[in-house]
Amino acid sequence: MSVTLDPPKGNPNTKINYTKIFINNEFVDAVSGKTFPVLNPATEKLIAQTAEGDKADVDKAVAAAKKAFARGSVWRSMDASARGALLYKLADLIEENVNELANLESIENGKPFPAAYQFTAMTAHFVRYYAGWTDKIHGTTIPVDGNSFTLTRKEPVGVVGQIIPWNYPILMFGLKLGPALAAGCTLVVKPAEQTPLTSIRLAQLVKEAGFPPGVVNVVPGYGPTAGAAISHHPDIAKVAFTGSSEVGHIILKAAGESNLKRVTLELGGKSPLVVFDDADLDAAVEDAYSLFSNAGQACIAPSRVFVQSGVYDKFVKKAVAVASATKVGDAFTPGCQQGPQIDLDTVDKVLGLIESAKREGAKLETGGKRIESNGYFIEPTVFSNVTDNMRIAKEEIFGPVQSIFKFDTLEEVIQRSNDTNYGLAAGVFTKNIEVALEYAKAVEAGNVWVNRYNAFSPQAPFGGYKESGMGREMGKEGLDAYLETKTISIKLPSNH
Repeated sequence: MSVTLDPPKGNPNTKINYTKIFINNEFVDAVSGKTFPVLNPATEKLIAQTAEGDKADVDKAVAAAKKAFARGSVWRSMDASARGALLYKLADLIEENVNELANLESIENGKPFPAAYQFTAMTAHFVRYYAGWTDKIHGTTIPVDGNSFTLTRKEPVGVVGQIIPWNYPILMFGLKLGPALAAGCTLVVKPAEQTPLTSIRLAQLVKEAGFPPGVVNVVPGYGPTAGAAISHHPDIAKVAFTGSSEVGHIILKAAGESNLKRVTLELGGKSPLVVFDDADLDAAVEDAYSLFSNAGQACIAPSRVFVQSGVYDKFVKKAVAVASATKVGDAFTPGCQQGPQIDLDTVDKVLGLIESAKREGAKLETGGKRIESNGYFIEPTVFSNVTDNMRIAKEEIFGPVQSIFKFDTLEEVIQRSNDTNYGLAAGVFTKNIEVALEYAKAVEAGNVWVNRYNAFSPQAPFGGYKESGMGREMGKEGLDAYLETKTISIKLPSNH
């Protein structure tokens, strides 16, 4: 989806007012008293010290959420339309505070401020979409054999743990919170340790909107402590996680070892974007360039660009020109198009993959180095002559590295597109609708775009095949993930 807004000028000196754990509509210190540092990736400087939640804090949050979900509670007794009214109010508050929230995301994540502003506005749109669902959740009547009246009832799964990634923290909070609250669940949310400030600020807006205590709880902390406590907790009925495939395996194992809780996983990707000879090259180059918009730190980034041999050289030339012109800098630099990587570990990983590509014979067209300055900046990098056996062709880079491959036939590119453990997204550019449909049918990916890329909306389900995850978020399918189906059968007095 696209939300067109003209953002005001960002403020890198936005005051940080909320740094504590949020339980029962109150901000509290960690049980241990510990805090952890949050750094600005563009300056490597300390932004704030945030309360460090761990198992003890998760236990408190789950107890609050469990009480709020109990039969007879204010939340469980609330009319569905009243739940919707609270979500509408929350969406309004996000819009009213869009500037502050976007500033916080830019400060802790490094995303260019205009992009942070757009994604914050989109978050309100996601929450508002699910607000409209609250009084439209219903079961069915079933004409079963025999003398009975049979119906189904949709019920919330219960207490839900939601683990938010650092790359789009506000948006991911909204698209997880919206369907869960629309369904009537209560939440324990753990933001990424790199980007907790936006989630904590959103918690204050939840309280301001009027949600009852315990319905939404936010516990900042580290994955191996707070995250693990959520994944293993016996009173949590479902976990929704967005992040790496490696951590997804850990969460799925924990869910099985604890109480067989439901799990929704939105994980990594190695997404192909296929450009045929007849494609609009300028449009294809522009959409392929979306890889650089969040410094390559997106699960759906088109990190494998397959270009048909007839236009390969022309595409490479155009792609290099666009990448070379990218303005890299601090989130608040006017005209900035690419910000920093999130931390030093990510920088080291990306640079290591760039060096591997050089050794393995890919042609470095532009970029390839860390930018000498404060902050975790890497030059926009383009490789041509990439082959399928190279590390950059197989591993998720999560950095500003575009890899361009050459292909000849439709069948060949289908096979090569599917030759990966991932299956999150794919794109195809061609003026031949039959080719486009055949590719869309054959590619093993949960999301396929034709003559566009990275276009999504709250109404359409999103998720992946294979190690890109399980379950779907957004759309009605995203709502269904937070609902149980109960079948009720009533004996009737006669066959009439």
